[in-house]
Amino acid sequence: MRIVIALGGNALLERGQKPDARPQQANVDRAVAALAPLADHHEIVLTHGNGPQVGVLALQSANDPNLSEPYPFDTLGAMTQGMIGYWMLQSLQNHLPGRHVASVINQTLVLSGDPAFDNPTKFVGQVYNEEEAARLTEVRGWVMKPDGQFFRRVVGSPKPQRVVETRIIRTLIEAGAVVVCGGGGGIPVIRDERGLRKGVEAVIDKDLTAAVLAEALEADFLMILTDVPAVLDHYGTPEQVEINRATPSFMRKRGFAAGSMGPKVEAACRFVELTGDTAAIGRLEEAEMIVAGAAGTIITPGGNYGGPDDIRPPLPEPVESRKVRRA
Repeated sequence: MRIVIALGGNALLERGQKPDARPQQANVDRAVAALAPLADHHEIVLTHGNGPQVGVLALQSANDPNLSEPYPFDTLGAMTQGMIGYWMLQSLQNHLPGRHVASVINQTLVLSGDPAFDNPTKFVGQVYNEEEAARLTEVRGWVMKPDGQFFRRVVGSPKPQRVVETRIIRTLIEAGAVVVCGGGGGIPVIRDERGLRKGVEAVIDKDLTAAVLAEALEADFLMILTDVPAVLDHYGTPEQVEINRATPSFMRKRGFAAGSMGPKVEAACRFVELTGDTAAIGRLEEAEMIVAGAAGTIITPGGNYGGPDDIRPPLPEPVESRKVRRA
């Protein structure tokens, strides 16, 4: 199969962990070790988040006395693509000796009139307590919103329309390369009045970009990896359960939070609805089991999936098969 894999920010930086280079490189190496076996049997395209990293660079840029103004977010996004792409490139080469591996800097087209520019929701940077968040709002003018028990900066997150370098990525895949691309959702660009591309101040959701890319690449499987084993229904209540099999329409009715699971579910449902293929959400360490149909939340048009060779007819809609109650 051709599989597009979206790695969550936790694959690079665990919550509460200092954003130093060394622990992030170690985290990348662990992530690649979990994913490398899939490359033996499938065509693999890896995308990744950059929220914590772009936030760190934004803070450094804002505090640099040698700059007359901070670097814009599109430039910071390119910097994180290069940095994280290098870490992943090297780790993949070490785990897949003899294989071609490519790390591509990507631009993602968005619409200049996207309402998200006026309603920032995308978390970037590290977490702060309430007092620190209030100070940064006053001093920096940042928009801060709750993220669990902490606060984080939020910026505009327009919807991705197209990955500019899609044809280059396709060429690399067809040449047998494992490709790292779409980092941080891609560098956000718009077309100006002359039809020329230019960067904009935004951060694109990497899961939505992964879905757009997977559709354009005619992928068979979109896998969104995070730090939970599956999507949880009735999250945070005594009725909390894992959803193991579902259709897009069932998932869309559940109302997942916009700042956390919502974009992942939206990306997965979009891909399944537009392609008729399979998407899944689950834990990084269980990637092979997810592809085999033995872990994660798997979303298909008919709600069933038994692995890459599954050709069973769709089940009646809606579907909400095996659920596992969590403590």
